[in-house]
Amino acid sequence: MSKSSFIKGTGITVATVSALAVAVSAQAQTLNIVSWGGAYSESQQKAYHEPWMKKSGDDIVNIDRSSNALAGLRAQTQAGNVTWDLVDMLPADALIACAEGLIEPIDHDALLAKSPDGTPPSEDFIEGSLDECFIPQIVYSNIVAFNTEMFPEDKQPSTIADVFDVENFPGKRTLMRKPINNLEWALVADGVAPEDVYDVLETEEGIQRAFAKLDTIKDQVIWWEEGAQPPQLLADQEVAFGSAYNGRIFNAMVNEDQPFEIIWDGQVFELDGWVVPTGKLDKVEDYLYYATDTQRLADQAKYISYGPARKSSAEMVSTHAETGIDMKPHMPTYGPNFETAIPKNNEFWADHNDELTQRFDAWLAQ
Repeated sequence: MSKSSFIKGTGITVATVSALAVAVSAQAQTLNIVSWGGAYSESQQKAYHEPWMKKSGDDIVNIDRSSNALAGLRAQTQAGNVTWDLVDMLPADALIACAEGLIEPIDHDALLAKSPDGTPPSEDFIEGSLDECFIPQIVYSNIVAFNTEMFPEDKQPSTIADVFDVENFPGKRTLMRKPINNLEWALVADGVAPEDVYDVLETEEGIQRAFAKLDTIKDQVIWWEEGAQPPQLLADQEVAFGSAYNGRIFNAMVNEDQPFEIIWDGQVFELDGWVVPTGKLDKVEDYLYYATDTQRLADQAKYISYGPARKSSAEMVSTHAETGIDMKPHMPTYGPNFETAIPKNNEFWADHNDELTQRFDAWLAQ
């Protein structure tokens, strides 16, 4: 065999390398990954999917959730033809899917990467975020924002109590037409500590207290049902305050240069993450190990203003990929923003949503 058949200094033949390349190619696979679409799926594509495809040779097909992911997973399972390999799902739906056997239980410490300093996933992910069948990716937040041009520079609102203070902070408010978040904020504005909100809401007296506080601003509220409404109402100065998803307000502030500011006090934060359809764990476990490590979760924050679900990722959050602004202060999980945060209690709302929605609708009709 000629010397040119060897890779210099290795003793490995070109034929061997070619054979290895063929073997790797044969192991490459297509992963069908279901997510929310839009800017969120784009952030996953840039932070997770593209680097993984380059690293592994896999092909990733993005599937937008055109319908309820839980319903879609049920239908595929009943038909005996589950084509989805990995699904982005909210924790409340993941609890149901797990109980129905639609998704795989996860041993987080065995499956996922440790933090750079060796901390196991069970200690590195935000406390309470790891459910039996759920792997969190991001923290997003329900917040109240305001238009800074509608208040004097020396008298800008800063707390949830200010949202309920129409005398000192006049103007219309826009709030989501649901009891979720509004009841929590009403209690915080009435003096309940964030950590005690759900204990109070478990009582009839607590529910009445929340509705009584909402009564104080009821005639100043425009109720919204679509996420695009609050930023537009704020921009048009039809309202001074608006509840919204933090990502919507970030986009309006940074990409549209709107004079908005977020009140992080009392933010109600939620998680979003991965679930694995039953029988698919072997296919996606390598991708999951990679896509949920400390660096990858920090990388996603370059593209969207949602906080990484790992504590070790926080210090790695850097600048926005397009604008170059520092993303840390825009994260729900950023230290000062997170001090009075309320973790949405999915079990509470699973138990009480129907009842409280009926009461909320009846209250609106009064």
